[in-house]
Amino acid sequence: MLQKLPNFFLALLSGLLFSAGWFSPFTFLIFFAWIPLLTIEHKISIDVRAKNQKLQLILLSYLSFFIWNICVTWWVSFASVGGACLAFIGNSAFMCTTFMIWHNLKKRLQKPWAIWLLIPIWLGYEYGHTLWDLTWSWLIMGNAFAFQHQWIQWYEYTGASGGSLWVLIVNILCFQTIQSGHYSLQKIVKPILAILAPLFFSLILYWFTSQKTAAQKNESYKTVIIQPNIDPKNDKFYFEPEVHLQNLLKQIKGQLDSTVDFLVLPETYLTENIFEGKEQHAYSLNLLHDSLLKPYPNLTIISGACTIHRYAPSEEKSSTAQQHEPSGDYFDSFNTGMQLNQEGISYYHKSKLVPGVERMPFPALLKPLERFAIDLGGTMGSLGTQPERTVFFSHQHKVGIAPVICYESVYSDYVSDYIDNGANLIFILTNDGWWENTPGHQQHLAYAKLRAIESRREIARCANTGISCFITPYGDIEQATPYWEQAVIAKNMTPTNTKTFFTKFGDLISYSSSAIAILLLIWSQFLRFKKS
Repeated sequence: MLQKLPNFFLALLSGLLFSAGWFSPFTFLIFFAWIPLLTIEHKISIDVRAKNQKLQLILLSYLSFFIWNICVTWWVSFASVGGACLAFIGNSAFMCTTFMIWHNLKKRLQKPWAIWLLIPIWLGYEYGHTLWDLTWSWLIMGNAFAFQHQWIQWYEYTGASGGSLWVLIVNILCFQTIQSGHYSLQKIVKPILAILAPLFFSLILYWFTSQKTAAQKNESYKTVIIQPNIDPKNDKFYFEPEVHLQNLLKQIKGQLDSTVDFLVLPETYLTENIFEGKEQHAYSLNLLHDSLLKPYPNLTIISGACTIHRYAPSEEKSSTAQQHEPSGDYFDSFNTGMQLNQEGISYYHKSKLVPGVERMPFPALLKPLERFAIDLGGTMGSLGTQPERTVFFSHQHKVGIAPVICYESVYSDYVSDYIDNGANLIFILTNDGWWENTPGHQQHLAYAKLRAIESRREIARCANTGISCFITPYGDIEQATPYWEQAVIAKNMTPTNTKTFFTKFGDLISYSSSAIAILLLIWSQFLRFKKS
């Protein structure tokens, strides 16, 4: 039946099925999203009379991926229309290129089993797209199951790449069944089992894990999350820092006592530019110390901040260092996670930065273009980064906090590095108000559930405008706040010290797929020259 449909219609259908996977009632449709696109590829490949075969396939596949990108991430345009257009066009081009690499290899091999090579090539692309300066991993296929987290409790072994693998296997099996034209029980049972077996395993794991967590009697720490609800476009960076801090003291009045261990504030909550090494001159830190830490000496504050490192004349400068023209000094600006308590101050510098907003791609080469960075308030241009994930330790080193900042929570392998460094709780500090009340902040929240499952860690998610919440180690959301409202929530959080298979060994599916994909690229070029 699909063979008889026009290719243009099939391309539209594929794009819509991909998109449907990101909307909760229709997640299961992603198991069939590749089938129309694979049908187009098959029809074009066997039609020897067709002209411009490759161009047809490029245009049709690009259309599918473009629809997918727009339908799922259209909300990016609320932050920047120009940036959104570049993201849609560029990301669709990367997807199309990956698909065409597989098509060319399949055509050169002329083997029925070559369809399965789409798996390592696509998974290699997904992983590679998380590593470079143009990274945009929002549409990793395994992320779609964030809206049905009971289905993928086995992410503690595979990470989100396991979900992408699941999607590809089911799609290829369904496609082969349709192409055969024989719908015998033996043919149909394979894709059905491919869907149901991981699903049942996950549900069993979900029940077992939740029961085990409920039975634990480990020491807990009371954590208070503040959702200040400051408009990031019109208010946050245009009022003096003391205005926000005075509002904070009003909001938390009656919420703190001697039993509170952690107070969590969102990304860049401290808008004052704090010079690292000269914290004693920072109004914001002095106020927090005098107003909160003195009366509550056991309290630890975790907050987002804007900090600056000024380079000494003899100090080696980073590729993102900027010069202050009047003085000639060089400095780096950071989107920072900060821990503040009686023991002192610790910093973590956000290092997975949003391309075009917080970081000009390839700053060593494109530094002169920094002035064209998208201005979303606060510090713009290329922010500084750090090579390692810093964990905040407190309470006699019993608690290790992973200070994950905003966009970083989308990256499986990246967040697991915190666990390697000793984190037993995860605090996500974010500001999702740029996208207004669109699916953007809901998708971002859902992705945090995947990080909880992969690491089996509790998460405190503090969002400036919402949604703030707590997330259990098996992905259930607790005490979710309304969007765009002030809120204060509290919970006793229990640290976990054991490592999951994923956090212990990393993203093995992505590593192996990337290695295989590289070998396949070399093999494809060999076949090309051999044919010539």
